[in-house]
Amino acid sequence: MSSSAPKSTMLQRSLNWIERVGNKLPHPVTLFAILAALVLVLSAVLSAAGLQVESPGEEGETVQVTNLLSASGIEYIFTSMVDNFINFAPLGVVLATMIGIGIAERTGLISVLLRGFILSIPKSLITFGLVFAGIMSSVASDAGYVVLPPLGAILFAALGRHPLAGLAAAFAGVSAGFSANLLLSGTDVLLGELTIEAASTIDPAYAEQMNLAMNYYFIIVSTFFLSIIGTLVSQFIVEPRLGEYKGDYRESLTSLTATEKKGIFWSMGSALLTIILLALLIVPSNAPLRGEGGAVVQSPFMDSLVVVIIIAFFIPGLVYGIVTKNIRNDTDVANQLSDTMASMGMFILLAFTAGQFVAYFEETNLGTFMAVYGADFLQSINLTGIPLILVFVLIVGFINLFIGSASAKWAILAPVFVPIMMQLGYSPELTQMAYRVADSSTNIITPLMTYFAIIIAFAQQYDKNMRIGSLIAVMLPYSVAFLLFWSLLLVVWMLTGLPLGPNGPIEYNG
Repeated sequence: MSSSAPKSTMLQRSLNWIERVGNKLPHPVTLFAILAALVLVLSAVLSAAGLQVESPGEEGETVQVTNLLSASGIEYIFTSMVDNFINFAPLGVVLATMIGIGIAERTGLISVLLRGFILSIPKSLITFGLVFAGIMSSVASDAGYVVLPPLGAILFAALGRHPLAGLAAAFAGVSAGFSANLLLSGTDVLLGELTIEAASTIDPAYAEQMNLAMNYYFIIVSTFFLSIIGTLVSQFIVEPRLGEYKGDYRESLTSLTATEKKGIFWSMGSALLTIILLALLIVPSNAPLRGEGGAVVQSPFMDSLVVVIIIAFFIPGLVYGIVTKNIRNDTDVANQLSDTMASMGMFILLAFTAGQFVAYFEETNLGTFMAVYGADFLQSINLTGIPLILVFVLIVGFINLFIGSASAKWAILAPVFVPIMMQLGYSPELTQMAYRVADSSTNIITPLMTYFAIIIAFAQQYDKNMRIGSLIAVMLPYSVAFLLFWSLLLVVWMLTGLPLGPNGPIEYNG
C-alpha cells in the first residue's frame, strides 16, 4: 500500500459517514432499554386505538394489543422483571457453553491448534488454510480475532508475501465466515434460542420441535464454499492490489514446542475418547439419548446439544492445561472458569435489558400485529420467494454496519421477521440462515464491529498509515464476494428444497 495518506474518495466519505452515524447510536444495552420503553408507549397507544387482528393459526380468534401502561400492565412490569432476565433465552445456554469453550481457550489449546494447523499445511494452500482456520475459529467465540489475523500477517511475512494480505485473509475467515463451521458453536446456540422463541409466538407446537442444529447442513457446506471464495478473492484481487511489501520482515512464525505438541497429543486422545463415549449414548438404537422409536432428530441428544458442546471442549481443554502445566490444581480450573465468566459481564448486562424488551414485545402481542400487517404488505407488493429473502439479506447487511453485535440485532429482528416469514410460508430456520449470511458478510467492513480497532492496530505494524477507510478498502472485496456468492448458495439451496439442518425445512406449513 502507498505510504501516502488515503485520498478522500466517495467511498472514503461514505465510510466516514457510516462511522459518524454509527458512533452516535446508543450502546446496545441502552438501545434495548430505549426499545423496551418504546414498546410500553406503543402498547398504550395501539391499545387505545382498539386495533385487533386475526390470530395466526387459530381461525376465528382475534388478538388485541395488551396495554403495559395500564394498572395490570405496570404490575406485570414490576413482578416480571427478574423472570424476564432469567428467562432470556440465550442467557443460560451461552454462559453454560462458555464453561467448556472457555477452558479450552484459557489453557491455550485453541490458539496452539490454530497455529499448528497453519504450520502443517503446504505453502500452496496457505491462503485457503488461513481462511478455513478463521472460519473454524468461531467455535471459540471471539478468540480467532485475537489469534489469527496477526498470525496470518507473520506467516505471509515469513514467506516473503505481503503481511497485510495474510492478515486480511485471516480476518475475512474469522469475521465474514463467522456463521459457517464444521462444528456446532455458541453462535448456533445463541441465535437458535432467539429464533425458537420468536417462532413460538406464531406456532408454539412448531417451535417445540425445532432444534439448535437447524442450520447445520448448510453451514458445513458453507465452510468449504467460503474458504474457496475467500482464497480466490485473496489471490486475484486483494494481494495483487497490495503489491510488493517494502517493509522490514522481522517476524517469524514459531514452531510448536515439545510441551505444546505433547499437550495436543493427549488432548486429542481425550477428545477421541470423549467422542467414543458420547457416541455410545447416541449411536446404538436403544441408546439413552435416542428419541421415541430410536429417533435422532427429535431426541434427548438434540435437546442436550449445549451439554455435548460443553463436554467436547472442556475435557480436551482440561487435559491440555494439565499436560502443559497451565493447570496444576482445581483452583487453577476455577480461576480460569471465573475469568471466562468475568469476560461475559457485558453479555449478562445486555441480557437484562434485552430480556425486558423481548418479554414486553411478546406480552403486548406487537409481534403478532407486525407479522400479520408485515406479511399483508409484502404480499400486496408481490414481494415473496427468493426476492423477499434477498431483500431481507440486504436489510440485515445494512443494519450490521451500525449495530455490530449479532445477538443484539437478532434479539431485535427475530421477533419481527421470523413471524412475518412464517406468515408467508417460510420456515424460521430459513429466516435465521438468511440473517446469518447477511450479518457475517458485512462484519469486516463496519468500523463499529468490536474487534475492528484491534485489526487496525495489527495492520499498522506493517503500514503506519492504515486507517479505517484503507482497511475497509482492503476488506470490501471479501464482503461483496461473500454476500453475493453466499446468498447465491442460499438461493440454490432454496430451489433444491434441501433441509438446512436436522428437521430444518425451507418452507413452513403451519
